[in-house]
Amino acid sequence: MAWPEKLSSKLMIKKIFLLGNPNVGKSVVFSRLTGVQVISSNYPGTTVEILRGQLKIRDESIEVVDLPGTYSLEPSSKAEEVAVSILGESPKEEVAIINIIDSTNLERNLFLTLQLIENGYSVIACLNMCDDTTHRGITLDIKKLEEILQIPVISTCAVTGVGIKFLIERIKEAHPAVRNRLSHEERWKEIGRIIESVQQLSHRHHTFRELLEDASIRPLSGLLISAVVMYASFKIVRFLGEFMISNICDPVFFDLYQPLVMRLSNVLGGDGFWHHLLIGDLINGKIDFKQSFGVLTTAPYIEFAMVLPYIASFYFILSLLEDIGYLPRLAILLDNLLHRLGLHGFAIIPILLGFGCNVPGILATRVLESKRERFIASTLISIGVPCVPLQAMIFGLLGGFGGWYVGGVYLVLFSLILTLGIIMNRTLKGYSPEFLLEIPPYRFPPLHILAAKLYFRIKGFIFEAVPIVLLGVFLINILMYAKIFDLVTGLFAPVIKNLFGLPKEAIVALIIGFLRKDVAVGLLMPLGLTAKQLFISATLLAISFPCVATFVIMLKELGLRYLIKAVIIMISVTLVVGTILNFGILR
Repeated sequence: MAWPEKLSSKLMIKKIFLLGNPNVGKSVVFSRLTGVQVISSNYPGTTVEILRGQLKIRDESIEVVDLPGTYSLEPSSKAEEVAVSILGESPKEEVAIINIIDSTNLERNLFLTLQLIENGYSVIACLNMCDDTTHRGITLDIKKLEEILQIPVISTCAVTGVGIKFLIERIKEAHPAVRNRLSHEERWKEIGRIIESVQQLSHRHHTFRELLEDASIRPLSGLLISAVVMYASFKIVRFLGEFMISNICDPVFFDLYQPLVMRLSNVLGGDGFWHHLLIGDLINGKIDFKQSFGVLTTAPYIEFAMVLPYIASFYFILSLLEDIGYLPRLAILLDNLLHRLGLHGFAIIPILLGFGCNVPGILATRVLESKRERFIASTLISIGVPCVPLQAMIFGLLGGFGGWYVGGVYLVLFSLILTLGIIMNRTLKGYSPEFLLEIPPYRFPPLHILAAKLYFRIKGFIFEAVPIVLLGVFLINILMYAKIFDLVTGLFAPVIKNLFGLPKEAIVALIIGFLRKDVAVGLLMPLGLTAKQLFISATLLAISFPCVATFVIMLKELGLRYLIKAVIIMISVTLVVGTILNFGILR
């Protein structure tokens, strides 16, 4: 359809807003338009996150802004208020709106589309998820819809890239369409007339996928499916992690790397300050990557041979569950339980992210609207959710004593999440607003998108973790060489020994846990602890102070006052749980 030249020539687009209902694929369209160079920021005075990127059309660079999902221009939540506010901040003549529409649910999505047109915005409609319309027996007349709305309409499938190039080509055609303002009732009647004109439904039986979608959110079948999914996920994570360790990492370290560092050890004379710093201690005359504790031995081995394989396998499974569409169903399923903890079902997403790394888990609490919710979720994640590096160390420490010890740590942490959540929900002031969550259909993600997401997550972990671990081991070795920790162990020895039943040397590991949990667990290995002592140590490391990166993020997200509250809770829980495990449960 040819649009009037006089309209398109007058339009000077300086900014493109992506706007649509929640869960219509806005983020995927945004990624397709802008690539990976994205700036993330919070809208002033809120924790609502706004993504900005650049789209190049010929020689012109245009800012693209991914606005929070909204159902209408009459906001009913903080995220919708932000979306509407940002829309009102820019002159209409300089703005084009790409209205992302779920083409499988045209009736609900068109309400916002008509509002945008009635308010004089330059709109281009992007009918996303066009692949699902065929599967559901839905046929849409795109040309007819263009004629009725008098705006460009493009059919896309953002996950595969279908239609994105055509969408970019037609952005310059976005222009204000002339339509009368309608009342709420009149707008819904107009939507009904549009649907009758452009949409045809054909009868078809439910597919196996659709039956599985329904079963996933029903209480009984959903809980069974979630149990199977979670069990299978952690089994696969452990299998993939152990496979990579035994078949890739260990051969590289022991067959190729160990001879090189042994030569360096000989050059350094097997002793002295630099040997202690770089190589660490020789165990029976040889380098032991788990116990030597040198910058060039234990530090890289912990990160690349003991932790990275589990990180990679965990994020692979998490990305798969995200893109398939299972996590929103898990959120719906757990909504009633999480309400008792002062949260709603979508809080399961930050919690699951926390199992990979607490930092993105706490950052993801931004999806929760009230500060009360964010405080509860962040505190529970920092205390009760062990990151993958810590989990890898827990398996390494306790795996040889049997599954009961490993499972016991998770049982204690799960009990803490429930207990602390209930207590904080009943004692903290404030409110936890309801959260409306759209459930996307099940779909298998393209492998290249899955691989890209996995690559960026692993890359982020390496750039964040490796420098901290190397620096941490470096500083620890200097402090140990200077015997600074002797003073600290003497000061805290009564608490560690009398309450927790641990030797005074374990205090060094607990303190180092503030820097990196995986390094801290590495310090426990040479101490010759019993199974009970290792169990208590691993549990205390999980529930005490988070690593310094998580600590900084909590300060940034919650503020100093809430951080102090969280610290008081952590110290109290650590003292109570350590004492109970020593005297009351483990004998």
